[in-house]
Amino acid sequence: MTDERILAVTMPKWGLSMQVGKITVWIAGEGDDVSVGDDLADIETEKIAGTLEAADAGTLRRIIARVGEDVPVSSTVALIAPPDVSDDDLDAAAAEARAVIDAGVPEEAVGGPAVETAEVGGRKISYAGTGQDGDVVLLIHGYGGDRNSWLFLQEPMAARYRVYALDLPGHGTSSKDVGDGSVGVLVDTVLGVLNAIGVQRAHLVGHSLGGAVAIAATVRDPLRVSSLTLIAPSGFGPEINAGYLRGFADAQTRRELKPVVGQLFADESLVTRQLVDDLLAYKRLDGVDAALHTLLGTLMDGDTQRTDSAADIATIGGAVPVTVVWGKADRVIPPAQAESVAGAVRHLLDDAGHMPHMERPAEVQAAIEEAITRAG
Repeated sequence: MTDERILAVTMPKWGLSMQVGKITVWIAGEGDDVSVGDDLADIETEKIAGTLEAADAGTLRRIIARVGEDVPVSSTVALIAPPDVSDDDLDAAAAEARAVIDAGVPEEAVGGPAVETAEVGGRKISYAGTGQDGDVVLLIHGYGGDRNSWLFLQEPMAARYRVYALDLPGHGTSSKDVGDGSVGVLVDTVLGVLNAIGVQRAHLVGHSLGGAVAIAATVRDPLRVSSLTLIAPSGFGPEINAGYLRGFADAQTRRELKPVVGQLFADESLVTRQLVDDLLAYKRLDGVDAALHTLLGTLMDGDTQRTDSAADIATIGGAVPVTVVWGKADRVIPPAQAESVAGAVRHLLDDAGHMPHMERPAEVQAAIEEAITRAG
């Protein structure tokens, strides 16, 4: 682009294996003035749907990507520029961007870094990392999730950090043996992966059950943890949606699973057919049913929460910076429990349910990076 005032809006990379995305609707139109964070378009990938937000402020002068077509990751889908940039310059930039989209995904494109494995407590644990420089960030998913839960965060954060995501026992491509299902077994996994990566300290980011695991890992070995970011963590009050947890563990068909998974989100349209199919395929693997039902006993005592993360946070005291992020529309764990996370910086996010890292990823990323900065 010859005029530096022309700014490209690009197809984001959501997930290490993502190669193309598809615009399903343009929310903003040509001629609209946009601010940073404004919704520009809805995007669908083979895994999930999401919203493309503006990274720059200005006037949306050209829309390049058509609704419904496959667009390679990082390709320019629209142009933002001030009104005094000439139409000729914009047309030239648009033609160049259009040619890249028309060329499709390069043959040499790869699906991202290879999944690595570590042997921890006799179990094979899978993890994947990206990023070459900076502090290490380890992402710990929640009950029924896997490392792909972080598809909207891992790649963007890798521009500044070395970012790893693991599959806890019983999940993803890790061993389906969860032993007694205790938090201690899951903590062993986290510390074992840090050993496999070869780092002494890392910033831990944990979602739901993964938040309780991150906290317990910090209690176990505080010198290994630089900061804690907790996303809708379990263990900060008695209330929990027991119907959701049992429904997820018990669901055997798409009809049973889809409405259960919908409870994770403020916007249920994010639950694509592919997401449900992937979850069903996972649930049908040998050992998964037993693992999920064993972990229910870790999470719940009857219909209330069993884990006591609040006590663990008190043990940690001010040893590491703690940030908590919660969606205001969380239907799994009440967002009011954020007040019980002693000493934490709190972020309560609008238009987000139990998965704010999928529904409001830019705000969650900012909260994580704020915690990293506070750690010094």
